[in-house]
Amino acid sequence: MQADYKMKVTAIFDIGKTNKKFFLFDENYNIVLKESISFDEILDEDGFTADNLPAIEEWIKNILRRIINDPQFEISAINFSAYGASFVHVDENGKPVTALYNYLKPYPENISQSFFNKYDKEKTIAAETGSPFSGMLNSGLQLYWLKYAKPDIFKKIKWSMHLPQYFSYLLTGVPVSDHTSIGCHTSLWNYKKKDYHHWVYEENIDKILPDIASSDKIFQTTFDGKAINVGAGIHDSSGALLPYILADKKPFVLLSTGTWSISLNPFSEEFLTETDMENNCLNYMRTDGKPVRAARLFLGREHEVQAQLLCEHFKKEKDYHQHIKFNQVIFEKLKSNYSICYRFENINLDNVQPLATSYERFLNFEEAYHQLIIELSELQMKSTKLAIGNTAIHKIYVDGGFADNDIYIKLLERNFPHCEIIIAQSPIGSALGAAMITSK
Repeated sequence: MQADYKMKVTAIFDIGKTNKKFFLFDENYNIVLKESISFDEILDEDGFTADNLPAIEEWIKNILRRIINDPQFEISAINFSAYGASFVHVDENGKPVTALYNYLKPYPENISQSFFNKYDKEKTIAAETGSPFSGMLNSGLQLYWLKYAKPDIFKKIKWSMHLPQYFSYLLTGVPVSDHTSIGCHTSLWNYKKKDYHHWVYEENIDKILPDIASSDKIFQTTFDGKAINVGAGIHDSSGALLPYILADKKPFVLLSTGTWSISLNPFSEEFLTETDMENNCLNYMRTDGKPVRAARLFLGREHEVQAQLLCEHFKKEKDYHQHIKFNQVIFEKLKSNYSICYRFENINLDNVQPLATSYERFLNFEEAYHQLIIELSELQMKSTKLAIGNTAIHKIYVDGGFADNDIYIKLLERNFPHCEIIIAQSPIGSALGAAMITSK
């Protein structure tokens, strides 16, 4: 009797700050299954919001139990893509000893001053590590904060793993570090020396950072009685970049859009300057350890906030803006008498912003929304030009949520007339990269 056919698939968990997604890819990287969920945040011990790590873990395990025992599928490998700037700290029993601290959590002034006084009197660390000072968004400084603000907790830590590697550890029990997470605005890595920065060694923090594993490392383990292969995990922005690097060898920039809009230039050979740092230019890292010149903008978060306010003001349903297309007449009207109208809440432009957003100058929602995207696109252009630097770029790939925003794409084409703008066929770059790295 002929055995039932099982489709070979790669299982990917793509853990974003807002949405948690699960994908099954076939051998040609086509999506055969996709699921998405979000969780209410919980509070850490200081009363600040935190991602619900126990709920995410349970969701991952429940899905794996279902798929592993599904007669339709044979899982070739499992891997994880997850957002950066987040450590999970485990004790000697492998159990987390803290909440999954939110990278938006305020960083205490006395702790930052202590760090600067000890290690950054010459103000060189930002450029050396490719990490503008951003408080908790610099995950390495989370470790410094824990050591001095919460020493009793810090003493319990056996290993500190970035979020993608922790999810791998959850299945394998093997703690690892990974270049793509280490190089992601952490203040940990000295790009010139290609090693941890000296402050990491002076604080003995290197002792709780596991050995660095190759991004294509595969671990063999068992789950629910079944043998499985598990990847080491990859930082989501580096995962989003990987499919393009593998497919296109000519210089390009990837505009990875979501909560953060990140312009990634994997072809730059420039070291960052202090001026670059001041303008939110930073380094990410490729899976092979090479630097990526990048610039980030809190575009998606700002868009989410402002679009919600617009819907409330004009009494529209929550997702009304998703159906609006670029309108040339509206665009020309707004540009003919252009001025900045919006007061942003998540992007600091105090020197040029009005004290408050005035909706009265707009005839309708469509005009107001066009104005919002125009203003955000101006910021996007400046940010992307920073990432391009001196590299001769003639192609920009757009991945993520804004790839579907018609106004945003039309304005991108206007702002970069000498570049070919290519929209990702499916805005799932992070998950696809995590899948592809398991078969390299």
